[in-house]
Amino acid sequence: MVPWLVSSAASFWGEFLFVEVRTDEGVTGWGEVTSTTRTANRSVARMVREVEELVVGEDPAAIELVWHKLFRAFTYAGSRGAACLVASAVDIALWDVRGKVLGLPVAELLGGPVRRDLLLYTHPDQSRFGTPEGVAEEIGRIVGAGYTAIKFDPFPHAEDVPEANDRYLDGRLSRRDENRAIELSRQIREAAGPDVELLVDAHGRFDVPTAIRLANHLHEAVDLHWFEEPVPPESQHALRQVRERTEVPLSVGERLHTRWDFVTVLEQELADFVMPDVTWTGGISELKKIATLAEAHYVPVSPHDAAGPVNLLAGAHVMATTPNFYRIESSSFDLAVYNELLEEPLAAVDGRLPLPTAPGLGVAFDLDHLRAHAVDGFGGTD
Repeated sequence: MVPWLVSSAASFWGEFLFVEVRTDEGVTGWGEVTSTTRTANRSVARMVREVEELVVGEDPAAIELVWHKLFRAFTYAGSRGAACLVASAVDIALWDVRGKVLGLPVAELLGGPVRRDLLLYTHPDQSRFGTPEGVAEEIGRIVGAGYTAIKFDPFPHAEDVPEANDRYLDGRLSRRDENRAIELSRQIREAAGPDVELLVDAHGRFDVPTAIRLANHLHEAVDLHWFEEPVPPESQHALRQVRERTEVPLSVGERLHTRWDFVTVLEQELADFVMPDVTWTGGISELKKIATLAEAHYVPVSPHDAAGPVNLLAGAHVMATTPNFYRIESSSFDLAVYNELLEEPLAAVDGRLPLPTAPGLGVAFDLDHLRAHAVDGFGGTD
């Protein structure tokens, strides 16, 4: 197994972390486990190297066995977090291998698709939001490309406002900054029009009273389709309080790991949408199980995907087979941002992602590009 840490302007965080699984028959599969910080990426990349001894010699078709072997190896140390990320990357790569061996797309291995393309939602480039004219231009580009749902974070962050809280220190937001968020949201709604679904991401930054106030005021101002991660993920009691005192639909799940973390959310009716990340929650195997669990509760699934092309396509193959699918996330409305990494280009068509038909995930990397941009010794020379 080879961890590839690749510098790229296409990433929100400046780099991607891919995992290549090589078999003794010469078939290669790709996973991804890009995290949000430099520290997390390097820690997980080192873990990938350490766990290799657990899977070398295993049958790559024994995907469930390998998943449990990796996941259960960390039971006493804690099998969520980084351990689950490693299992996710390997699992995705093994599904890619299996599809290539059988000559079938991954979606065909999961029961077959119920749809051949997938609705996307996307993010604006908020660096263009310095003026109302900039907001209108950026939103106009997205709507003009056929997108009917847009996600954004309107709240001032630390780089803009020194007192803004991005580190879970107190969870508050000043009234001044709240008013700035509402005004920006109104500009976005005006530019997008009444038929576009607006999704606000709170990034788990707020305490209970602040989250309630913001959710209610923003929903009243612009008619939100969802309010995402209103409070930090550690307390479902906090989430329940927000749930009980707001009318806006809630979406949670990008920082939940495995089906077991989603059981309480679904059974206690804490969210209207769930958004597991296939590269963090346990891979393709686990995303399919979570989707089925959510289907039994008639809750839509909308995979989180703010990372790279493996993240996008792995989630897409599962969602193609998922009846209760809402949309899949794309970090940019123009999927060509990924193409510097790839041999075959990706493209959205009218705000939808066509399901790849090539065997496996349908992703082929330009290895010369990856080698040229590999950082800190993580790359194909392993």
